[in-house]
Amino acid sequence: MSFPDIRELVPHSGTMVLLDRVLSADAENLCAEVTIHAGSVFYDAPSAGVGSWVGVEYMAQAIAAYAGYQARLVGAPVKIGFLLGARRYDAQVPVFPCDGVLQVHVHQALQGENGLGAFECRIEMAGEVLAQSTITVFQPEDAKQFLQESMNGAQYE
Repeated sequence: MSFPDIRELVPHSGTMVLLDRVLSADAENLCAEVTIHAGSVFYDAPSAGVGSWVGVEYMAQAIAAYAGYQARLVGAPVKIGFLLGARRYDAQVPVFPCDGVLQVHVHQALQGENGLGAFECRIEMAGEVLAQSTITVFQPEDAKQFLQESMNGAQYE
């Protein structure tokens, strides 16, 4: 099965789209791929890779790709969402190595009508789990209005 370019699914621009492509997707899951190389954003030459702390962002972007893919299936526009938190982020390695091909798996565990969601996520390389976490996200109906209201509500007198 062919999937749209990852840049059409993730509402990021330029080099901040960290994932390379979508490998698979269905109603509750998505698997994306990223190959680590010297030109990767966050690449650290002394450690010859990308710090595993970036895995949270790989997971968040895979969730964004999932949401973008689901929106495209029903003819809706891709919308902005927000990463709220990562529970129990557990990385088995300190660095994702150069030339490593990572598969980022996300599974929708919970989706509320209010836009709150939770995803079980893991990053694998050659079938071995390198990192896992539960990621919570929020996708408001209108992100611009939500941000404007949030900013107005954050003002103190």
